[in-house]
Amino acid sequence: MQKYGLKQQFGAPPEWVGGANFVALVSDPYLWTVLFRSILFCLANAALTLGLGLAVALLMRELSKPMRLVVQGALLLAWAMPVLAVLTVWQWMFDTQYGVVNWVLTRLGANFAGHSWLIEPLSFFFVASVVVVWMSVPFVAFTLFAGLTQVSEEAIEASMLDGAGGLARVRHILLPSIKPVLLVVGLLQIVWDLRVFTQVYVLQQAGGLARETNLLGTYVYRLGIGEGQFGMAAAVAMFLLVVTVVLTSPYLVTMFRQEEM
Repeated sequence: MQKYGLKQQFGAPPEWVGGANFVALVSDPYLWTVLFRSILFCLANAALTLGLGLAVALLMRELSKPMRLVVQGALLLAWAMPVLAVLTVWQWMFDTQYGVVNWVLTRLGANFAGHSWLIEPLSFFFVASVVVVWMSVPFVAFTLFAGLTQVSEEAIEASMLDGAGGLARVRHILLPSIKPVLLVVGLLQIVWDLRVFTQVYVLQQAGGLARETNLLGTYVYRLGIGEGQFGMAAAVAMFLLVVTVVLTSPYLVTMFRQEEM
């Protein structure tokens, strides 16, 4: 609730403005564009991560022990890699001139020679989603697999004797059994994907148009560090907190109901 800019960094006292920062924010159409973009990016990536993580967890449940260890080792390596190292690899893969993605697509007959993936917002967010999901799936897969190991084998065998197929067992036995775990993982993914920063910021620096690809996390950074409007940046951060609470409240209500049952 203060005006805190470059002058204040050099010793000038902050100016009290009350709710003026919030009024300026909510009356700025660009904030609502960034908000819509951030929520869409968050929900799409959270859903994709949960779906892929669940598929990998179910696959690991069916694999033999040696193959399961191989898959778990690969997931662990993907999860443990530093974010900047991962981004460096993916930037090279999607590079305009030397990227392996353009090379493969061109070899397959598509016209992707010299194609820039970061200049267009839609393809930019495709690349960002690939990186975010790549780094998130291992956590989801490990967590859900741990939940699946606790499912009663007697219930599985009984369903097989009753003639239940694979999809029926997943739908009626496995998923209900790990529903609390799914809720927790879904809650965490929404929180993480809503405040994603590093992946988007680094890709913006590599060629993306910041104004066309800002999410709430990068918007806070560019207002504060980039433009020196620390009061406005703090207001956006509080706005982000409110949005996070609103998006996660259905999950929290469901979790509390599960605890009461």
